[in-house]
Amino acid sequence: MSLAKVFLGSLARRRAATAFSFAAIVLGVSLGMAVQAVHEAALAEFGRGLRTMAGEADLQVVGGRVGFDESVYGLIAGQSDVAAASPVIEFEARLAGQEETVQMLGVDLFALVRVTPALLPRPLAVDGKAPEPLAALADDAAFLGTAAQAALGVKPGELLRVQAGVEVLPLRVLGDLPGMAENPRLVVMDIAAVQQRFERLGRLSRVDLRLREGVSPEAARSRLQALLPAGVLVEPPQAAENQAANLSRAYRVNLTLLAAMALVTGGFLVFSAQALSVVRRRTEFAFLRAIGLDRRRLFAWLLAEGALVGLAGGIVGAALGYALASALLSVLGGDLGAGYFAGLTPQLHFQPEMTALYVALGVAAGVAGAWLPAREAATVSPARALKAGDEAALMQGRGHPLLGIVLLAASLAACAIPPFGELPLGGYLAVLLLLAGSILLLPLAAGALARHLPSGGAVPWRLALARLRAAPGHAVVAAAGVLTSVALAVAMAIMVTSFRDSVNEWLDHVLSADVYVRAGHQIGGAYLDEDLQQRILAQPGVAEVDFTRADSLRLQAGQVPVALIARPVIPDGRELALVGPTQPGGGAEHLPDVWASEAVRDLYGWRTGQRVEVPLGGRRVAMHVAGIWRDYSRQTGTLMIDLTVYRQLTGDRLVNEAGIHLGPGGDAAAIVKTLLDSVPPGALEAALPGEIRAISLRIFDRTFAVTYLLEAVAVLIGLAGVAASFAALAAARRREFGMLRHLGLTRRQVGWMLAGEGALAAGVGVLGGLVAGGAIGLVLIEVVNRQSFHWSMDLHVPWGSLVVFAGGLVALAALAAVLAGRQAMRQEAVLAVREDW
Repeated sequence: MSLAKVFLGSLARRRAATAFSFAAIVLGVSLGMAVQAVHEAALAEFGRGLRTMAGEADLQVVGGRVGFDESVYGLIAGQSDVAAASPVIEFEARLAGQEETVQMLGVDLFALVRVTPALLPRPLAVDGKAPEPLAALADDAAFLGTAAQAALGVKPGELLRVQAGVEVLPLRVLGDLPGMAENPRLVVMDIAAVQQRFERLGRLSRVDLRLREGVSPEAARSRLQALLPAGVLVEPPQAAENQAANLSRAYRVNLTLLAAMALVTGGFLVFSAQALSVVRRRTEFAFLRAIGLDRRRLFAWLLAEGALVGLAGGIVGAALGYALASALLSVLGGDLGAGYFAGLTPQLHFQPEMTALYVALGVAAGVAGAWLPAREAATVSPARALKAGDEAALMQGRGHPLLGIVLLAASLAACAIPPFGELPLGGYLAVLLLLAGSILLLPLAAGALARHLPSGGAVPWRLALARLRAAPGHAVVAAAGVLTSVALAVAMAIMVTSFRDSVNEWLDHVLSADVYVRAGHQIGGAYLDEDLQQRILAQPGVAEVDFTRADSLRLQAGQVPVALIARPVIPDGRELALVGPTQPGGGAEHLPDVWASEAVRDLYGWRTGQRVEVPLGGRRVAMHVAGIWRDYSRQTGTLMIDLTVYRQLTGDRLVNEAGIHLGPGGDAAAIVKTLLDSVPPGALEAALPGEIRAISLRIFDRTFAVTYLLEAVAVLIGLAGVAASFAALAAARRREFGMLRHLGLTRRQVGWMLAGEGALAAGVGVLGGLVAGGAIGLVLIEVVNRQSFHWSMDLHVPWGSLVVFAGGLVALAALAAVLAGRQAMRQEAVLAVREDW
């Protein structure tokens, strides 16, 4: 019990250093916990909705966004393996005059009962009249759950106005959905009414299947798949949930690892605090060793100090993480601004296993930070430690430059490791090796910096420089945390700047028209029909119109569908953001050209000049890969083909968007006004390229909002490390300050000396962080980003911002060192010098 008071009581005496270490671990744990909790809540809500919608279905027949021919239903429903089949049309429909959308579901009421009874609508009495027996079959009847009625502000008997193409459809709300009462966006209609009213005659989105008793889903899946046309797949209901988890996993893991960097920096703060605590308490440890405390028990008790800080930080961090997760959900949503789970309203739930894991990570950070100082304290002999002034011996070595170089070389090899489960584990390992190698080289870098700095100048500067030359290890204690936080901030700044500038340049390629018109986002219920297309072409001042049709294709079972963009394409593809060589013209077989995005190249192995088969119009069409292009809007892959080719192969004449090129004297405002006046209010959207660019970049910044937060936290932790290190070191140097005062230096001069030491220590960390951050930024751009999201980008370094950032950080570190040393300088010089006697 007495030993517990001796060791654990020291944490209370070192309040500032302990508080900084505790706060860093709290921040690291809470940020990681918040990201994980938000993502898990979103996935749970998404999966719950899918499972409810699937009901008792064993398998689902699915196609692309536009769907597949309804003859597939008759083919599948008659198979011996199938006990019941329920056809479904599913798409997003925009509310008239609003940006908000609802999930439209067209169902066969008679087939629904045996497969997905939760979707059954219930007609209700309206205006005191009993519900009509066949009300659900009316072509304008809609059914919403109680949550959807509340969210959309409608009640049974009222009208819900939705957009179909550019027309507004008034739908009568004739009842509710008892089995889907909590879904705030679901609207159910009869499937025949949806097909007729939303231009989907002869089309289905999916067929839910319930198999006969004793039939294996895997065996049935194999047999049924052989009967289906190209691009139509049989999948288990949970496939969509797994695909959504995989799609958002890279984004979530990257954010989690950024939070882990804060936790790693917290470990360095524990290291700094414990290392300098060892300096102050060497006499105490020597006395304990002299009265019988062995090395092993001393080592264990010092580790216990770090573990206690980590445990407290982990517990508080986990609690704060749930609070932060709640705030992130309300501000950024379940996708943290990335757009993966738009429209969901997930609820947080306490997760014991995940909470225990993050608390354990906090303990691990505390133990890891305390390990090296504890090992050093246990190895020093009592006789040496009892000598006054021995604190100068702390970390006077030159580090481990050879090991540091080996780790840096190993980081290059790690970059070549292929992704595992679409996660860039090699890239993450390279980042860790770069940080570790850079820190091991810090003493060598500090010594080299000290040798090349001018020795002249005022006495405080000469003293600060002499200390750096004599004991570079002192600077390393403070600089390690600075290097880690600066490297993280610099790497993210380089990556985000490169990404943003590359997106801006990409927008120059894709926004080539003078004005854009669409009937809403590229969702199922938004389209421009042939009549409106002709009206746009006939507008005075219009020279040319690039119509675009958006669809999705399923190239491979188990994979998320790839996007299909059909629009006029110049034969050589020069309007695209091309990557690498091109081979337009259809190759030797003169096949239709298809342009594949980088994600298609990475995920499916498509290469320029390759002959591929694309599922279009229910059959596999041989096409020629004319080139690879950048598409920053979809990480699952995009195929682009000429609109004329698409229409010949599919017969689909609808489009989603029109890019209008003006002729001489063309007036964009007049054209837009004429088009908007010709359709119901809110049915069309029009925007200039500059407006679309601004919106796109705003979405980009929103997506990286959490990243900016993590960068700011990393910098604050680095500054806290400098303050904590110099507070502890200044307290250990009372004798030195007393001697300097005895020799004639004023308090102001000692303060300037501390400022110089703080600036030098931070400078070492900042310079190391700039170099390491630049290397890590390259790893993020060329390895992590490429393997996570399949996007390449051009390198853009924000030189001006980095120079201001580095200079400001050095100045703040100098101020922190002065403030930290003021307490130690308050002691009278004579009393301080007497400690040497």
